[in-house]
Amino acid sequence: MSPQSIAFLDLPDGRSIVGHGPFRVAPTPPASGAAFYRNDFGLGSSKPWWIPEHWEIRDRSDTSRLPADSQRSSACHWEAPDASAFAAVFQEISASIRAGTFEKTVPVAVERGQLASSPGHSLLAAAAGCRPPLIGYGFSDGQEGFAGATPERLFSLTGRLLRTMALAGTARTEERDVLAVDEKEIREHEYVAQSLLSKLGDIGHVTRGPREIMELGSIVHFHTPFEVALAADENPDSLIRRLHPTPALGPLPRTPETLERLIQWRRRLGTPDGFGAPFGALVDDEFHAIVAIRGIWWKDREVLLPAGCGVIEASRLVNEWRELRLKREAVKTRFGF
Repeated sequence: MSPQSIAFLDLPDGRSIVGHGPFRVAPTPPASGAAFYRNDFGLGSSKPWWIPEHWEIRDRSDTSRLPADSQRSSACHWEAPDASAFAAVFQEISASIRAGTFEKTVPVAVERGQLASSPGHSLLAAAAGCRPPLIGYGFSDGQEGFAGATPERLFSLTGRLLRTMALAGTARTEERDVLAVDEKEIREHEYVAQSLLSKLGDIGHVTRGPREIMELGSIVHFHTPFEVALAADENPDSLIRRLHPTPALGPLPRTPETLERLIQWRRRLGTPDGFGAPFGALVDDEFHAIVAIRGIWWKDREVLLPAGCGVIEASRLVNEWRELRLKREAVKTRFGF
């Protein structure tokens, strides 16, 4: 592992953890100190814990610990996603919903780009310093990596208190009032919220907050917070497998068969393995994990910009294609593309 590798994650208290390589990978987290959790969407890694050689906690507004090349050009030649390939997958999903195999699932469209020069670590700095409710995250070894500013926290665990959220339903900011009464978007959000309740109810006492609208600049989402007073100690690995993928990114119902079908669709559409996957950090006795969306994945000069949309029976291809573009444009703005 490159000694120049860097990872970072924004924490809920206004600070960030930054880890510096070389990283040691392990099947379990260390007994103390810090470690980052990295895995693919299918949780296929046998060694998902990345332990840095050294680490630090800093104010999230301080990006000085993340190397940035002030000369980096933001010029990028973008190639639009393949609409016909996405439409074919969308029609297969719609047929599966009508057949009763799925209630909801999340296809992904991927926009590809070529940078004018290799970005090094500089895209990490572009993802850092975002304001709540966005959460900055990223990893880079200088040649390839990923970075983003996600609105979705998978969960935070402090002692026996677990905090998580349902995040689904999207509109432009100027359509905020319409979103509040949009039956299709409300139904999509409730699929996610009810699924969370069913996953959490047998491990502790669940408190559901009110459904609200989260504002993220050019777009808005429905957001519902949850707190769980756990009945017993739980470890991050078991909670990740319980909660990932949420219906906001995964299939409903979630079975080995529906998850494998979704992964096959994602591969057909060229989705990075890490898109929508959990990315987290353990700091002593606290663990915080996000859902890796609203970001980019790169290798040398090649950039992938994925975005997903929740498809239910009421979904229409034109509307979902518009939502995907809206999400990608928000990411481009974040990175200055």
